[in-house]
Amino acid sequence: MRGMPRGKGNCMDQRTSIAPGVWLSRLDADKFCRQRIAISFLWPARRETATAEALLSMVMERSYAGCPDMTQLSKKLARLYGAQLDVDIQLRGANRQLTVAVTGIQDRFALDGENLSRAYAQLALGVAFTPVMNGDTLDPEAVAIEKGQLREQIESEINDKRLYCLRQARRRLLGDAPEGIERWGYLEELEDITAEDVTAAFRHMVRTACIEVVCAGADADAVRDAVLHTLQGVQRAPAAPVPFRAVPAAGPGRFAEPLPTVQGKLCLLFTAPHVATGQDLAAMRVAVALLGGTATSRLFQNVREKQSLCYYCAAGYAVTMGMMSIDSGVEHANAAAAEHAILKELEALRTGPITDQELAETKRALINQIAAVGDSMAAREAWWMNEILLGTLLTPDQVSAQIKAVAADDVRQALGQFTLAVTYSITQGGAAE
Repeated sequence: MRGMPRGKGNCMDQRTSIAPGVWLSRLDADKFCRQRIAISFLWPARRETATAEALLSMVMERSYAGCPDMTQLSKKLARLYGAQLDVDIQLRGANRQLTVAVTGIQDRFALDGENLSRAYAQLALGVAFTPVMNGDTLDPEAVAIEKGQLREQIESEINDKRLYCLRQARRRLLGDAPEGIERWGYLEELEDITAEDVTAAFRHMVRTACIEVVCAGADADAVRDAVLHTLQGVQRAPAAPVPFRAVPAAGPGRFAEPLPTVQGKLCLLFTAPHVATGQDLAAMRVAVALLGGTATSRLFQNVREKQSLCYYCAAGYAVTMGMMSIDSGVEHANAAAAEHAILKELEALRTGPITDQELAETKRALINQIAAVGDSMAAREAWWMNEILLGTLLTPDQVSAQIKAVAADDVRQALGQFTLAVTYSITQGGAAE
């Protein structure tokens, strides 16, 4: 596995293979007083285990064998200069990613010269590999408690109507595809999930996942040694993550869901023949931002400001599946007019003139957003995980340089790839909220 040489600004110093299916990346963090060590498991997503895997992430965050209850774990974190533990699960295209991360002060600020990198790594690895067990299974009491928390998490989705509309549209588009597996699993399955199911999900993850260890501001040698020590005796047969791939063309399909809301929601999803990478991805970023990603975008200026057809109107691009989304909050009576205006603006960008000024403004806005990645260790880690899965390993500075090179014809070509696949709207129904 190739390493990446040190570059300018916001760079990853190195990504190296340290064991079969295990990589260690080092991020420069001289500007921070804190360090972050993140251990990410990546494995192909499976519909039948999604709910158990979601529960697993919540159970793991409660404790581990070295600190078998939340009180002891809290004391441990406090003794490590107020370190923070986070366990998160999400989808990366057709893959599951479970990340255990510990954030705390850098070694150079330790009062007694402690090697905090080693201590933080041991804590993260303890959570990742040695959860509290009751015999041969994860603690059934912890699983029962987290089932209640997960139920609330799933049921609360509808409270944010904007995200709910987006997710409903994606469900119609993706169907049974691995990319469409629910991050938090499925409510109808939750009651029947047992501690044995969650334990099986844990063992499958440890055995089959590729592991990406990302160190920002930490002693990478100490972290590597801790990882290799933990992996001794662990039986593993890692499977490569599924590459990002385009969503198959579908539709067009139109769906409407009546809900008791004052404000309607409208979401349009577009598919493309392939996932954009490299310079094509830079062009796609500029194109989507010019359409609806900034305060100077066509959708914001024309549909919202000039025509007053919506409360908001934004476009986004999902690099994990080559999909563009446009979502808007509208008065129910204006929904049809807003949809027509949105499609008109898209067609105008595909075929009409693009001024030098709006292209330059969009590029500046994007480059400023990319520069902000360097202001957060978690944001930089997320950037690199995307780059690893894309297989490009580009720095933010390199991507900014690509964006500067995008021309108006590149924008037209990028947007010309898309075909409308799903239209989903939340319409008025019942008494207003």
